[in-house]
This record gives sequence, C-alpha cells and structure tokens, in this order.
Amino acid sequence: MNPSARKNYNTNFTKEKYKNFLSDLNAGLREPIAFRVAETPIFLTDDFRDKLILAGDNIVDTILQPDFKEITERAIPEKWRVANENSHPHFIALDFGVCKDENGSIVPKLIELQGFPSLYGFQVNLADTYRDNFEIPNDQTVYFSGLDKSSYINLLKKTIVGDFEPGEVVLMDVNAPEQKTAVDFYLTEKFIGTPVVSLSDLEQEGDQLFYRVNDEKKRIRRIYNRLIFDEIEGDPKAFEKVVDIRQPLDVEWITHPNWFYRVSKFTMPFLKGDYIPKTQFLHDLKEIPADLENYVLKPLFSFAGQGVIIDVVKNDIQNIKDPENWILQQKVNYEPVVQAPDGGVKVEIRLLYLWPNGDKKPTLAINLARLSRGKMIGVRYNQDFDWVGGTVAFMGVS
Repeated sequence: MNPSARKNYNTNFTKEKYKNFLSDLNAGLREPIAFRVAETPIFLTDDFRDKLILAGDNIVDTILQPDFKEITERAIPEKWRVANENSHPHFIALDFGVCKDENGSIVPKLIELQGFPSLYGFQVNLADTYRDNFEIPNDQTVYFSGLDKSSYINLLKKTIVGDFEPGEVVLMDVNAPEQKTAVDFYLTEKFIGTPVVSLSDLEQEGDQLFYRVNDEKKRIRRIYNRLIFDEIEGDPKAFEKVVDIRQPLDVEWITHPNWFYRVSKFTMPFLKGDYIPKTQFLHDLKEIPADLENYVLKPLFSFAGQGVIIDVVKNDIQNIKDPENWILQQKVNYEPVVQAPDGGVKVEIRLLYLWPNGDKKPTLAINLARLSRGKMIGVRYNQDFDWVGGTVAFMGVS
C-alpha cells in the first residue's frame, strides 16, 4: 500500500469529515445505502497495481481459451440453464486478497471470480465522494486502461445499452428496489438511462418481453441482468408466478445468466499462476491433505460466502454428499496492510472488467474494494467494527 498517501489521509481524517462524506454519499438517493461504507479508500503502490493487472490478465487468458465453454458446461445447474446463451460474458469480476508471500512481499491472491455485474455505477459515485470530502492526491485514479470518468461511463453504456435506446434496455433483479445494492441500480439509471425493473414487472407476449411506464407498455430488447437464481431457489413455484426467463425469448442478455456459473468458483481448478491458490474439485481429490488447517472448503453453488467451511476437518470432507459440487482451496491469509488509527485492516480488491459486443477481449475498467477485521471479508462478518466495509482503491494511472 502507498505509505505516503496513507499517512497524509490518516493525519487529516476526522469523524466529522466521515459523517459529511456519508451524508453526501446518501444525498439524492431513494433510500440510504444499505451496506457499510468504510472510513477510507485504499491507496495502491504502482508495483502492487501492476501485480493486480498481471494476475487479472492471466485469468482472462483462460476465459478466452476456445474450449472454455466446453470445460465449464457442467458448471450450469440444469434447472437454471437459460436459453440463447451468447459467446462471452459482458462482465468479469476478480476478487483478490492482499496477502504476504513466502518471501515477505505483498501480493494479490485470487479468492473468487464471477461472470456477473458488480457495483459498476456505485463505484463511480463513491470515488467522487471520497475525493470531494478527503485529501486524495490529484494524480490518483480508480480507473484502469487509461480510462477517466467520462470514457468509463461511455464504455459502460456501450456494454449495457449498445446500439439500442436506453429505454429498450432494463436493469432487472428480483424485487429490485429492495435489494441491498439498489443504490447501484439507480445510479446506473442516472448515468446511462436504463430503467430499473423487478422480475415481477416483466410481461410476455409470444416470445417478446415488455414493461410498463405509467401504464404505457414498452418493448424490452435487452436485459441488464442482476438476478441471481439463489434468490428464488427457495420457491419451487417461482416461475409459475412470473415470466419464466429460462425459455427462448426474443431478448438479449447483458450478461447472459449462464455466465454467472461458468465464470465462478467452478473456474478456479483450471487456473494456474503465482497469484492463484491451489484449488481442486473435491471429487478429484486423491487423498485428504494432512494440513487441512491450510485449506478452505467451498460449495460451488452459493453466494456471498454462504456455506463456506473455513476451519476444515477430515469429517467435513467425508460428510459431503455431492463432492463434485465442492472445491477444496488453499487458504489465503490476508495481511492487515491498511493502517487504521487503532491497527491494521485486511483488504480485498475486486477488478471489474467490461466486455461490450464487438470487442475481442474485456477491458479492465474500475475496481471495488472491501476492508475487514472479521474472520471473513463481507458485511455480515464485520458488523461490530469501524474502518471496515465497501470502498475503492486509488492508484497512479496505469
């Protein structure tokens, strides 16, 4: 982490500034932000930034392989397979823990990855609000690939809206206004004009979908998909109440729901490199490692850390009934590299890529970061701490 930027930030930090920051961040929103935002951004050194970029490039190369769809076909649960899949994911998110290697160097280590959107709109507003309220050096940016705010939003619009009119492209989730990430939905609408709808708002005529604005029916040409099937899995009759989006429909998906499963924990065993923890499908495990304390057990089909077993014992592995749906991953030990007023804080950085139709490969665009003092990264594991929560990383221009 950048020590001079950190020292300057901490010296000038006050609780009053943080209070004003949160007030500005929530100003003009429909509802207050539903998750904790950290007191500080992260400041990356050029060296660590470049390690992140290299690590991301190596993972993207695997996704670009011609046989990637073939080797990830089993990743898609048949009951959630959606028709009319396209050739590539429009969004890729790579989560890296900030760790210390055996030589004592600070390095990124891949935690998870997803072919699914993240907070592409909120992070723009978050970075601007940090800059407005705190001492952020002018030569620091949250964007990659030579992008700035204007060119980033143009790329976001190119990816999501494409050649359609914004009103023909809807951002869709289950009960969208009630989601914790709804702030991102409405900021995205503000930036690129895509209306926000819930799954229950969709109307079907033949193979076409519509939504209503003041009782006027409007055709949907594209869906910017924010729906994760986990959220409706508990209701076996879910698609008897709403449009069954799994069927062949005359609509484009940005990104297609199948990519949520293809680019996921399922991909981890196929990745290699210095920044990738050793990962195996549980059913491919020849013998249980003697040092299980150095591993974590993860279900393939879960969301937001649910079902993960951190302190693995032999019985945990032996009791798994569907080992083909689990991975055993070498444990990543986060290094508390961000200096808070009362000690070190652990960091996770998410690289966010955009891949519009017509481009040969995805573009690394912006980032998301999270600070943690708990056993795991994530809001639910850090409820009683400060200097934790969602944030963004600033760095020199790459």
